[in-house]
Amino acid sequence: MTKKYAILSFFAISLLIFFSCTDNDDEEYTPVSPVTVDLTQVPYPNLSDYHFFEGEMKNQVPSLNVLPYEPISSLFTDYAHKKRFVWLPNGMKATYNGDDQILDLPVGAALIKTFYYDNVQPSNTTKIIETRIMIRKSDGWIFADYVWNDEQTEAYLDLNGSTKNITFKDENDVTRTVDYRIPNESQCIVCHKTKSYENGNYVQKNIPIGIKPQNLNSLFNYGNETKNQLTKWIDAGILTNNFSLPSETNTIVDYNDSSKPIEKRVRSYFDINCAHCHKEHGHCDYRPMKFAFSETYNNLTNMGVCVDTQDMQNFEPALSKLVTPGNIYRSMLYHRLNTVDETYRMPLHGRTVIHEEGVLLVEEWINSLTTPCN
Repeated sequence: MTKKYAILSFFAISLLIFFSCTDNDDEEYTPVSPVTVDLTQVPYPNLSDYHFFEGEMKNQVPSLNVLPYEPISSLFTDYAHKKRFVWLPNGMKATYNGDDQILDLPVGAALIKTFYYDNVQPSNTTKIIETRIMIRKSDGWIFADYVWNDEQTEAYLDLNGSTKNITFKDENDVTRTVDYRIPNESQCIVCHKTKSYENGNYVQKNIPIGIKPQNLNSLFNYGNETKNQLTKWIDAGILTNNFSLPSETNTIVDYNDSSKPIEKRVRSYFDINCAHCHKEHGHCDYRPMKFAFSETYNNLTNMGVCVDTQDMQNFEPALSKLVTPGNIYRSMLYHRLNTVDETYRMPLHGRTVIHEEGVLLVEEWINSLTTPCN
């Protein structure tokens, strides 16, 4: 009998210890993000040093607290695909300053964007070209560009710029070849720079592109749920919850979506592809066009319609207007979009081939304009 009680007591104590340990583990264990962004050490020499991704880095599976995102309309970059992620230090939040203003990310934040092609020939493989990172330090944003090796196992810091020849098949099974240009640091600055007025002087600084609330006000599939991206950022604790979602009028549309009004599609195209330079304090602020989505609402003049070309250089006299309603051949804007000549093409950086779909969109918009210039 004594032996029987001893055995029962042993099992009872064992079960008590097991469940006690299990409960304590559940209560005490908190997952910790492996991401490392030491502002005294960045940019690191290797992309893997940040630990932004788990498993094989080429699979681009974000680590804990690294959040994927996708703008409604995206910048054209020689038909490259992109994967975008944001990471903020624990407990820090971005600030909303308006539907049309870049979200103000805190010191220590990082924006990660990977550029890649599918169906790369001759083997129909996926090839990652580069991963660009912007990191906010106490004195402003810095750039870190990482170029991937052929083995797709690592990417190395390189801000000198280079060119990669890529042949691939697009979504329509058309074979294309591009001399993809990885930007140098100076080229990054051209697109990302702005000026602020501080202590009586203009100070140049770098800012991100694309993370405007009006360009993030859309659903995104996060794998375990589909949710509005701005709501997701709030729920994840990385964005202040002190604003209403942008209205439909203030929300950018996907310029590839032919079901949307042509005017709103072309305004969305100009916003993401042109407005970072053609805005107040941007690289091309001396030009009359102001292409931000909020500045082109009911404002054809800001879109160049019937506006005189400022610098004719050696252009034909027919191109004396930036946009001539109903006539692409008398529209300088169309001409600059529809050329690969580096002396004249627009945008200045980010493309080496013509964005055929974008050119067709602008052509359709110009042909939709019916009021002639005076």
